[in-house]
Amino acid sequence: MASTETKAEGSAGAARSATDLAGLGAGLDALETPSEPRVPLGRLLREKALPPVLAVALVLVVWQLAYHFEVKPHYQLPSPADVGRALRDKWLDGTLLGYVWTSLSRGALGFLASVVIGTPLGLLVARVKPVRAAIGPILSGLQSLPSVAWVPAAIIWFGLTDATIYCVVLLGAVPSIANGLVAGVDQIPPLFLRAGRTLGAGGLHSVRHVLLPAALPGYLAGLKQGWAFSWRSLMAAELIATSPDLGIGLGQLLEQGRELSDMPTVLAAILLILIVGIGIELLVFAPLERRVLRSRGLFARG
Repeated sequence: MASTETKAEGSAGAARSATDLAGLGAGLDALETPSEPRVPLGRLLREKALPPVLAVALVLVVWQLAYHFEVKPHYQLPSPADVGRALRDKWLDGTLLGYVWTSLSRGALGFLASVVIGTPLGLLVARVKPVRAAIGPILSGLQSLPSVAWVPAAIIWFGLTDATIYCVVLLGAVPSIANGLVAGVDQIPPLFLRAGRTLGAGGLHSVRHVLLPAALPGYLAGLKQGWAFSWRSLMAAELIATSPDLGIGLGQLLEQGRELSDMPTVLAAILLILIVGIGIELLVFAPLERRVLRSRGLFARG
């Protein structure tokens, strides 16, 4: 009994020491990082907000010119105003948010399931050499395989159900998340691992207090890529697996527009897919990445 308590206290002390060491290293890195004075709001808007606004305006101008000079017939290339009216009509019908929510909820749930599966799989591949030799090449191959290739097989396996869509999302996202974590673990300095073992951090304590914190930048990159693959896989599945029982997401809306040769609806769906993807990046992953980098003294505050 006493030896068990002593071992537990040693593991806890090792974890605290490892955490203190990581904090000290981050603090020293922060001291060496050149700090910048706080940027005024006007300058921040000019440098951060104005360029994308100008880029969007340029795209709209080129689009309107292409419509005006009939680069394509108007039924094939509608104007920005036509697409805006299509979005307005969907909004007034009360269906626009439903389309977005259906796809966004599917994408979020599929991504979370991919994280739950991909994280332990990545740790296993990174730390167990026989597993890495056996599964590592398969993960890399799955990551390069287009997600749409899984849709016919998933339909045969599960029929036109939500299981088909989630299967395609998982097969698209899990390899990216696992490979990102493997890359992050591979970049951990050996000194960190030896220090953790010396201080008594082993097993799950080593994973919790040494491996995951040290591999966090690479792991975060894998999560970002995993979300991108989740979203793309979801759109591929929704485009092909269409059924009244599945509801209507953005992919189904895009396919409906194609079937009806309704180009304003097609372009409106593409625009919504793009907006959701950019929004998740700006609202979720970009702040998280800045926070991680700042905690390590790798991102100057501005």
